[in-house]
Amino acid sequence: MEHKQFSVIEASIQDIQAAICAGTVTCTEIVQQYIERAKKYNGPSSLLVTKDGAKLIPQPGVIRAGSPIQFPLETLAASALLPDLAEYQGPPLEFGRMEPTASDNKVVQQFGMIVGQENAGQLNTLATLNIRGERSVTCQGDFDLHPSLGKLPPGAPPVCEMFRHFPDAIEQANALDEKYGSNPPLDQLPLYGVVFSFKDAFDTKDMRSTGGGDANYDIDFPAKDHLLVDQLRKKGAIIYAKATMTEYNGRAGDPGGKNFPDKVLPSVLGYQRSTWAGNPSNPYDTTRSASLGSSSGSGVSVSANLVTASLGEETRQSTRGPSNHNSVALILPHKAMLGFDGGAIGADIYCDRTGILAKSLDDCATILDALKDPENGYYDPRDPYTTVSRSSVLDAYSPFIKKQVTNHELKGKRIGVVRESMLNPGTLAVEPIIAAASKEIKEILGKQLGATLVESRDDLWTPDAECEQMTIDFQKSLARLVPIFMPDILFRLTLSGEPVFPEFASAIKKTEFAPGQFFGSGNLDPMDYLVLLADLQIPIPKNLTIATVQDEILANSFRFHISQYLSRRVQDWKDQGYTEKLNNWATLNERSKYWGDDQRSAFKNWEETTDPRNPLGGRQGIDERIMLRELLRRVDMMVLLENKLDVFVRLHSALPPAKIGWPDEPGLINHLRNEITFGPNAGLTEVLVPAGYVRQAYDAKFQLSADKTKYIGQSVNVPTEIPYPGLPFSLVFRAEPGKEDTLLEIASAYEKASRRRVSPPNFQ
Repeated sequence: MEHKQFSVIEASIQDIQAAICAGTVTCTEIVQQYIERAKKYNGPSSLLVTKDGAKLIPQPGVIRAGSPIQFPLETLAASALLPDLAEYQGPPLEFGRMEPTASDNKVVQQFGMIVGQENAGQLNTLATLNIRGERSVTCQGDFDLHPSLGKLPPGAPPVCEMFRHFPDAIEQANALDEKYGSNPPLDQLPLYGVVFSFKDAFDTKDMRSTGGGDANYDIDFPAKDHLLVDQLRKKGAIIYAKATMTEYNGRAGDPGGKNFPDKVLPSVLGYQRSTWAGNPSNPYDTTRSASLGSSSGSGVSVSANLVTASLGEETRQSTRGPSNHNSVALILPHKAMLGFDGGAIGADIYCDRTGILAKSLDDCATILDALKDPENGYYDPRDPYTTVSRSSVLDAYSPFIKKQVTNHELKGKRIGVVRESMLNPGTLAVEPIIAAASKEIKEILGKQLGATLVESRDDLWTPDAECEQMTIDFQKSLARLVPIFMPDILFRLTLSGEPVFPEFASAIKKTEFAPGQFFGSGNLDPMDYLVLLADLQIPIPKNLTIATVQDEILANSFRFHISQYLSRRVQDWKDQGYTEKLNNWATLNERSKYWGDDQRSAFKNWEETTDPRNPLGGRQGIDERIMLRELLRRVDMMVLLENKLDVFVRLHSALPPAKIGWPDEPGLINHLRNEITFGPNAGLTEVLVPAGYVRQAYDAKFQLSADKTKYIGQSVNVPTEIPYPGLPFSLVFRAEPGKEDTLLEIASAYEKASRRRVSPPNFQ
């Protein structure tokens, strides 16, 4: 009987391993299929926005999948994006341009303004493939010659002699085939034949690892793997590619200082850019962003079937965004379960954590179990956060994934619906996804699966008569707990210097809020007000909400984290007898280029930052993160316990993936970003499941400000119609640490009952 040819498109881990065991396909053939898909779909997908829209001349890009990447030659005239450009009187704009990279001046990359290319047919989702000769700049071409082919050419860096002994992805697959054939020991190698990409923040010893940055290291690959990468190798996985990421996990902000950009970008919305690798696009609409999150390449590479699975990293929404906007499943374990800090470039050590992206929760759970070391569990001695109570970690996670479901599968389960994630402050932009998500929760989780839905309350949400109402909701929980865990919140001021909580200021006696700033016109001492608030004996300030309490100032931890990473990388190479001189912030800036001048100036300010405290109006960024975690975890637990809930469900974001290079929806994005960050700020386990698609999007457009000095967003009333299947969104399930068994049972029951994922039609 002749076997039908196996295809990696939509293939699960079980599909791949069953085909290998049946002799239908080999590991090598699987890798070759993925390489062919990279050749077809992994080119640049963005257009430069230039002053005049002039066509470019062809220039060489870095080699991927055997050939130099080809950049689009057409450009978009800035006046087509920015109205009344001739009247603009603000700082000089940073128009798009091609420039040589700092890492390899023989190849170019896009700098400055870009937009997504319509129907690009390309995704730019994999930055580096583990293919001999192209997986490193330090040891590129014949400097990565296979050991069987003789000596290295003259001029090869000494470290290349060691590097070339690492097998590339094809050679890894060949070795597995030769050793095991169609009879692999899957009990010992549960990830046998599974092809992985990694957010470029993770160190991989056999591929360039620079956190997405265009930094000219002496040795552009690290001396050792990240612990999780090492675990995957041991479990039979194929280490295949580094995924495009927003460099340095989202560019890390600007701590302030004497350095300012010479030119400005009107918007960086939809930019998940790496100066070295470029910007990825969404597989459901290539004019749109891959995500609102820096693990964008991880999400796109899984969604478009360019890999089987991927490891990403999240600080605030860096894995949930890519999962949400690309219709892939995600398990994001609680902070301290899976290590990240050891052997990775991070952004905020107090929140950074590892997430697992795959096309189903079945695959995510299989990978999570495989990442556990037989002796040390998930403990990583290089990541201090993994010193976690072992009772919060289950023996295994796969057994709790539902394989099939029946009607009323979740009868008796109580699910808290976080309505704060579905509020509409008065814009059409959020209506399509809010309506679709609300219907999905009620129809599938409630009516079909039989769970009891218990919703939180907000002034912007009309209570659903078919849902039970929470007795103690998030606002009441905050009122009870803020006075105990983080009373400083009530003393916060707006940027204009006014109290954030005017009800508090009007109830208390005159009190100093910040140095030299006194407010208060009432009769209560602040301490007495806190007592009354905690016992719910006075009205709760209207804006004491999940979003408001998470308004954080920048912590200076990024300055520490990069310094520590560079120091460790240098020491690791020194221990092996090699020299890496890129060992501090000053050298990093000297040897780097940045796609936007705003980051050049920000990184100079980071270099000159020496104080870890970053005080702003008496606030301490690092202290706030630790205090906020304590507050939010207890808020979650109080709402769960008071309402006898099993898990929460929420909408990740009410906005669809943004148009690359277009403006934010005015008056909305900061609220959404703050509210979205509850899970990561609390460090709680979250699971995302594709929940559907919307066929309309209201995309804000640019307008010139009244003073003509900047471009701002303008809402629109006419939607953009989106081709089938539309733009994806997900539901997020959350539970307390140690209750992942219930969390996975409920989330996987929803996944099996809904089956919402649709493979991107244009990338088959």
